[in-house]
Amino acid sequence: MPSLKDLKNRIASVKSTRKITKAMQMVAAAKLRRAQDAAEAARPYTERFNAVMAGLAAGAASSPSAPRLLSGTGRDEVHMLVVMTSERGLCGAFNSSISRMARAEANRLIRAGKTVKIMTVGKKGRDALRRDLGAHMVAHVDLSAEKRMGYGVAQRVGRDIIARFETGEFDVATIFYSRFQSVISQTPTMKQVIPASFEDAGASANYDYEPGEEAILADLLPRGVATQVFAALLENAASEQGARMSAMDSATRNAGDMIDRLTIQYNRSRQAAITKELIEIISGAEAL
Repeated sequence: MPSLKDLKNRIASVKSTRKITKAMQMVAAAKLRRAQDAAEAARPYTERFNAVMAGLAAGAASSPSAPRLLSGTGRDEVHMLVVMTSERGLCGAFNSSISRMARAEANRLIRAGKTVKIMTVGKKGRDALRRDLGAHMVAHVDLSAEKRMGYGVAQRVGRDIIARFETGEFDVATIFYSRFQSVISQTPTMKQVIPASFEDAGASANYDYEPGEEAILADLLPRGVATQVFAALLENAASEQGARMSAMDSATRNAGDMIDRLTIQYNRSRQAAITKELIEIISGAEAL
């Protein structure tokens, strides 16, 4: 049974931990507001950009001169998985859910006889996948120096992906990230970016473009990859702060419950010690 001193020290330690988790929750709440605003502000632009690209792609998909970023290599043998996670932990299941989805997709492709290559963006995804898929990792992007997610980071990642595609390193590229829904809900998402895939294929079919669709696509498709990466990074930033805020709130409440239990145990042990001392004093007095 722990002594009164041990219990007192443990209560003080848990109180210090609760102060830290509460402070982290407040910091995450402040960062979440900015990250959520950025992610939600980017969604209309991304959706409209994809709608325009869908109309262009619908008119150029069957053309023999269509850009390779749209038509692809004609093969489906080598897959590049771009796994986007955070640089830091203490954010619940945010990182593990993205890594789990990427691992499941990688294993599915490997079982199908495909070649899998993995690019990680963020330290936590690299650490989670390195244990069983380390042989498939070909690149890593370190975001530890980035204080705020900007379009420059997305351009750097997008250029790297496109350069690898143009040199024939892979046939299909898919990004993995977490789409922000709310503080308690973030949805792991996978999206193919090469060859370009658009859901709204008829959004801009009524427009005539000058120059032709192929020329416009050749210029916009590389920007489209960077745009998809940027939107995913913004969604990830908001999801990370939401998950951290929720996790730290739970940790703070759990610390409070532990302090209550330890305080009750401390008071009972202290009362038992006082009672024992009184019994010894009374017994000694009666023996005289």
